Amino acid sequence: MPFDAIFLSAVAQELRQKILGLRIEKIQQPARDTVILQLRGKEKLLLSANVNRPRIHLSTAGYENPAQPPMFCMLLRKHLSGGRIAAIGQPPAERVVDLSVDCTDEMGIPCRKHLILELMGRNSNLILTAEDGHIIDCLRRVDLEMSELRQVLPGLFYRQPPRQGRRLPGETGEEEILSLLRQINSSKRLDKWLIESFDGFSPLVARELSYGFSEETDADILSLNLEKLAEYLQGQFCRTDYRPILLSREGQPSDYSYRPIFQYGSFMQCSEEDSFSRLLDLFYSKTEHSDRMRQKTQTLRKSLTTLRERTLRKLELQRKEYESTLDRESLRQKGDIVTANLHAISRGQTLLRTEDFYHDMVEIEIPLKPELSPQQNAARYYKEYTKAKNGEKILSQQIRQGELEADYLGTVLDELSRVENEADLAEIRMELEQGGYVRRESKKQQKQPKTQPVRPMEFRSSDGYTIYVGKNNRQNDLLSLKMARKDDLWLHIQKFHGTHVIIVCGGTEPPDQTVTEAAQLAAFYSQAREGQNVPVDVTPVRFLKKPNGAKPGMVVYDKYRTVIVTPEEALAERLRVRE
Repeated sequence: MPFDAIFLSAVAQELRQKILGLRIEKIQQPARDTVILQLRGKEKLLLSANVNRPRIHLSTAGYENPAQPPMFCMLLRKHLSGGRIAAIGQPPAERVVDLSVDCTDEMGIPCRKHLILELMGRNSNLILTAEDGHIIDCLRRVDLEMSELRQVLPGLFYRQPPRQGRRLPGETGEEEILSLLRQINSSKRLDKWLIESFDGFSPLVARELSYGFSEETDADILSLNLEKLAEYLQGQFCRTDYRPILLSREGQPSDYSYRPIFQYGSFMQCSEEDSFSRLLDLFYSKTEHSDRMRQKTQTLRKSLTTLRERTLRKLELQRKEYESTLDRESLRQKGDIVTANLHAISRGQTLLRTEDFYHDMVEIEIPLKPELSPQQNAARYYKEYTKAKNGEKILSQQIRQGELEADYLGTVLDELSRVENEADLAEIRMELEQGGYVRRESKKQQKQPKTQPVRPMEFRSSDGYTIYVGKNNRQNDLLSLKMARKDDLWLHIQKFHGTHVIIVCGGTEPPDQTVTEAAQLAAFYSQAREGQNVPVDVTPVRFLKKPNGAKPGMVVYDKYRTVIVTPEEALAERLRVRE
């Protein structure tokens, strides 16, 4: 993502207008590489040194904090709590932002400390320094073995990252740009040359500058008018009309920039947000949360996937074996034919050729075991017939049980893809532990503070009806079989894994609009959330039944109607009731 030095300048410029002078009231560290400063006026400043998503911006997103704050968080609280944001600095064309905080030391004497965020990919860091520049501590310590050029350790003096020797765009005039262009004597792409020659440009912006001049993202410099190109570049370098631009593809955030991007044409949609903080909050709130929960559920998802694949393989073998039992009538017929020809068979014979009185007296060959007597050969066919007959019954039961098992594991995998927080994950794990699918956690791990049971998601329809949506199978059972009244409406996607949805009717008939919105929620919180024209079954709760011994979340019903809807994420966000 193009969080380059110029984009950082735009963000820093916006932050100066909004948070200078505000007091730091609370400090949190929801993730190992993310710190949130709660400022007076309910502003939350997020500083992330994540190697893939380093950034700084104001955020309105909710973050789940660990039970015990990390040591770095405790250190920041000790030094910065109660301090005021005095200044926001940035070295020219560098991805470094320096928050100056006016606070007091241990003796109550006023002092200034610096919280420095370096947004440099895998070298990203968050560093706390004293007023004289010595490092108090940092998020990632860098010793001599890790880097000979620059160490970042408590007690050392902070030094800025070494410059790359490239020019600063804002300090490079038209004549100098033209001189540099004329020194190029071989084929060279304009976007590559911009990145190699100047600080502060991301590949996206470099391609956009090339496209803006030549309508090609990979234009060859030697094919261009150098005088006009130098004039164009100098004008672009001096621009400060930064705009928070979000790039979307098929309705999903894909990229962002501080200037409109035209190189993708109609392939991506370009929209302007209210602020850079709003832009970054919108872009990262979904992608980062999804990535974080995907990591937390990875081990459990892998175990369940392996178990489900094993169940499906076993099912395939059982179905093949079941198919073979359906041809058992021929075994009984062969036993009858052997019995009718006992007088013509002698011990040691391997094959009986005779007439098949079951099929128009055509000649038939029946294999015999030479070590068995004629009577024993006949009995062998009757025994195989009986075995196949019993096998059909047993295998049909095993196949049904295996199908239910695979279907149940599929529902849990679907739930894992929609986990929103640690509490949701803990509920699913508890369900699997009780079902014997995963080992129980050790006693040490179990001694965690008890949390309140997770409530189903709550929504309010456009007509004012309450709609509940389960998050996992245990919640689905509780919601549909305990909480819901007999006259409430129950909804579930047809033929796909999904959640249970309840419309609280309160003795009234909900309008079609409410039923449609509830059906859209049922489709959105299912495997078919990306589909269109999705069938959703609707039935009163009184028609639901849970078979004896059924897995959690599984119910049956025989009276229903079906509505066809298209799921919408925007609708789910608009109707959801947040606590």
